Amino acid sequence: MRPLKEFYDQVAREYAERFVGELADKPLDRGLLDGFAALVGGGRVLDVGTGPGQIAAYLAQRGVDVEGVDLSPAMIAQARERFPELAFRVGDMLALADIDASIAGMTAFYAIVHLTPDQVEAAAREWARVLAPGGRVLVSFHVGTERVHVDEFLGHAVDVDFQFHPREQVEVALERAGLAIEARLERRGDAAVEHPSLRAYLLARKNPVDGSV
Repeated sequence: MRPLKEFYDQVAREYAERFVGELADKPLDRGLLDGFAALVGGGRVLDVGTGPGQIAAYLAQRGVDVEGVDLSPAMIAQARERFPELAFRVGDMLALADIDASIAGMTAFYAIVHLTPDQVEAAAREWARVLAPGGRVLVSFHVGTERVHVDEFLGHAVDVDFQFHPREQVEVALERAGLAIEARLERRGDAAVEHPSLRAYLLARKNPVDGSV
C-alpha cells in the first residue's frame, strides 16, 4: 500500500475542489464547531488532518486562533492557496512539533480514518501531550469495524484503506490518554451530500491540574 502522504499528495487538488465547501451542507457540524469555538475562547487551536483547510477557516471566522496541520505537503499547498490569511504547516498528528501543554484546543475531523486502533491510542496520547490542562479536542469519525480498501478515488488510481472505528473504542483511547469525554453525538450521513455512514463526534477535555471546572 502506498504511503498515506503520497496518496493525499496525489489527490490534493481534486480533494480540495470536492470538500473545501462541505460545511455549507452540514448544519450539525457547523453547530458543533460553533460550540467548540466558544469553549476554547482566545487560546491557540490546532486543526489536525486539516486537508484543504475548511475546518480551520470556519473556526477562524469565529475568532479562533487556529493553525492547520496535515501530513501532505500538496494538501497544505491547497489550504494556503484557498485561505492565504491563515497559518498551515506540514506535520504528523502522531508526532506534533508543539511543546507540551501549549494548545488550548484541537479539532480532528475524520483525521483518524486511516489509523489502526493502536494508532488511535497513540494519537490520543499525543493530543493530550500538547493540550493545556482544561484544553479540549473535538474529533469526528466513521462508526463501525470495517476496513474499506479503495483502488480509485476522485479519478485517480490509488491503493489506500479507510478504517471505521467503534465509538466506544475511541472513547476509551481518549480516556486512557487523560481526556475526559464531555459530549458525544452520532448521526447518519446524508446520502445526498456525503457517504451515508454512521458518524460520531466526541468532545473531550484534558483534566485540569487544579480540579477547576
